[in-house]
Amino acid sequence: MNHVSSTPELVAIFAGLLLVAAATKGLAERFRLPFTVTLVLVGIGLKELGEIGPSALHFLADIRVAPEVILFVFLPTLVFESAYNMDARLLRRNLAPVLTLAVPGLILSTGLIGLLVWAATPLSLPAALLLGAILSATDPVAVIALFKQMGAPKRLTILVEGESLFNDATALVVAKILVGVVLAGYFSWDAAIAGGGEFIRVFVGGIAVGWLAGLATGWVLGKVQSSPDIEISLTTILAYCSFLIAEHWLHVSGVMAVVAAGVVLGGWGRAKISPSVSGYMDHFWEYMAFVANVLIFLLVGLSVDLHALWGSLAYLPWVVLAMLLSRAALIYGLMPLLGRLPGSPPVGMAYRTVMFWGGLRGAIALAIVLSLPAFPHAELFMPLTTGAVLFTLLVQGLSIEKLMHRLGLDRPPLADRLALLERDLATQEMTIERIPDLLRGGLFAQHIATRLEHKCQQNQTRIRAAIAELRQKEMGRHEELMLLYLRAFSEEHAYYQRLYNNGHLSEGAYRELLAVLVLQIDAIRYQGHFEHVRSHHMNRIMERGLYRLIDGFGWAWLESLGERMRTRRIVRDYEEVLAHYQGNGWVLASLDQIATNEGIPAAVVEEVRGRYRHWHDLARTQLDGVGAQFPEFVSAMQERLSQRIALLAAREATEAQVAHGLLPPGIGEAELAQVSRQLGALRTPENARLRIDPAELLRKVAFFRRLSAADVAEITPLLQKRTVIENEAIVSQGEAGDALYLIARGVVRVLHSDDSDGAEHALGTLLAGDIFGEQALLHDAPRNATCRAVTPCVVYALRRADFDALRQRWPAIEAAVTTADHARRSKP
Repeated sequence: MNHVSSTPELVAIFAGLLLVAAATKGLAERFRLPFTVTLVLVGIGLKELGEIGPSALHFLADIRVAPEVILFVFLPTLVFESAYNMDARLLRRNLAPVLTLAVPGLILSTGLIGLLVWAATPLSLPAALLLGAILSATDPVAVIALFKQMGAPKRLTILVEGESLFNDATALVVAKILVGVVLAGYFSWDAAIAGGGEFIRVFVGGIAVGWLAGLATGWVLGKVQSSPDIEISLTTILAYCSFLIAEHWLHVSGVMAVVAAGVVLGGWGRAKISPSVSGYMDHFWEYMAFVANVLIFLLVGLSVDLHALWGSLAYLPWVVLAMLLSRAALIYGLMPLLGRLPGSPPVGMAYRTVMFWGGLRGAIALAIVLSLPAFPHAELFMPLTTGAVLFTLLVQGLSIEKLMHRLGLDRPPLADRLALLERDLATQEMTIERIPDLLRGGLFAQHIATRLEHKCQQNQTRIRAAIAELRQKEMGRHEELMLLYLRAFSEEHAYYQRLYNNGHLSEGAYRELLAVLVLQIDAIRYQGHFEHVRSHHMNRIMERGLYRLIDGFGWAWLESLGERMRTRRIVRDYEEVLAHYQGNGWVLASLDQIATNEGIPAAVVEEVRGRYRHWHDLARTQLDGVGAQFPEFVSAMQERLSQRIALLAAREATEAQVAHGLLPPGIGEAELAQVSRQLGALRTPENARLRIDPAELLRKVAFFRRLSAADVAEITPLLQKRTVIENEAIVSQGEAGDALYLIARGVVRVLHSDDSDGAEHALGTLLAGDIFGEQALLHDAPRNATCRAVTPCVVYALRRADFDALRQRWPAIEAAVTTADHARRSKP
């Protein structure tokens, strides 16, 4: 901050501003005012008090903030906190409208504002375009806070907040390019093309830096067990270092680096944060964002020069009008076109209206203005920008709540309204149950207890009537069905959370289980129906394609990597199926109680029960299949579970003894740390039990049964293990054959595709001990069929060169192979 002569004065100003912010927050909550808007007004009042008040307060008028402080101190905190808490799945589903508004939309807004301002003010066209870029950066902090208070739909929140995160970076980059044009004094197409290339480099480069930094930090967090100091420090380092490395050293977008880092850690990396630390982490970043926000908005108010603002009043209405018209063109003109694209859900008129009026401006615009060099008419930029920011905060910010109420967007979904009424009813019942505790001992007045009980009974009657009216007016059979599914999915979600917190689920399995479940919960809550999920199926298709690509290179180290990836997939699939089985069982056991609490009709309960029984039985069948194919692995998983249960019991017993004073805290903490380390070591399942003795497998194959143990031991090193996930093609019809395969575990279906219709027809099924792929080697011909894994499989490959050498060395193998080949070829 400028005009501060010593460190004690800086500390005193910082503490004083926090004190003012705390008092302002209390005032805003007392009178139900938007907090950030109130901060700006308080800042303006402090500035005027410093100018007209006693000399002891004159320092208030001299408080300034350097743009570097906003960009390098406040901005990383605000951007990271917002990106970290953003729903990454919902952001992916709405990425098209968010990026459209943030990148081409901001560039279009820059042009529209620039042209209108150029026509109405003395600014040159390059300078007007620069002002357009500055005023196109949205900063809807006040609106997002209001959304949270009002329970606004999640999609509306993600659209507004996502646009703000991405267009901040776009505005900074575009403004930097336009500053160069303004200083050069002319505009050329060569400069425009060069600027476009520079924009892409800076924008994409920032995403790459943040993505890599987020992955690296998530990997380190996965190695740390229950250490709040280390884990919170790592996220702080990530927020600031990703910005510093990108912006200062690599000269790419620091804001985009922090956005990418925050989204990666808040989505993929969130499960890597220890469950015991997650709450601390959320509170830490919430407070950091609070401090940054209050200081920024107070400083915005302190930077307002009312005299300069009054002097620019002739031009300010044109700037505000240009800003509103450009925003309207984007929201009402550009966004409806996106809804016509395949896979892009349309954005309704109510949402678009809130996005239009909720596009506030704030700290980013002022930070850019403060950092501008001297050029003709630069003195107009600060009052015009300040006036535009104040308009959005005071006019739009104070009226957005009424607009949402008029559009009906402040009304919670049906399920939430019913849940609130049920909460109120449960509160009255619990109060009545606790009245005898007040009377026990004879010191509490009987007439007060009687009055309280009578009041609670009246409230119960009123709430039951409200619930009955809500059901009668707004709920039919479909709504009852969706309500019960919503409650069942919520129970399932909570069960998976407990499994993960207790270490019974690995991070990857937990993340995949919740990906689809949370999507369905949100779809039922806000849309009233199930969501058709394609992403999970597409991920599996892409995964199988990646395995085929890895196998195609033929590099040993890459094949080893593919083998480890397939093995981890089989282990994770087993974890997910087991969790599904347990979670469905938990819901089935809880369903009657849920239905009773919700008053769901019996026919609806039976429909949901039937669906969950189907899922439960399907998971049981899959578990039985894995148990039959990989008994060693299932035994190892059960052994791991038993060890974890014992360690969890030890943890609970230790915590209980410390709580009751039976064990000194120091000793208790040391014991708990040791138990945590042991639990952490058992969190990820072992893959070793999927291994099979190749010698045992060879003895099951007819080709090798007549060989001695010494011969089998000599052949075994030639076999190359390959793990295959469900539905993966091991060999494909028409491709060149370079190996035959021995099935160790699993079921393989033989399929043939006719030229006439292109459809695959099943020719047979192969089990453990069977062999396939030898005909392509014997006859040097393309594969005549596709062999696809029906279940997770383990097979061993014998390459052509090794197979030919074995046939020449052992005539018995040659004879057995020839006999088997004749038998297969003779089949119709």
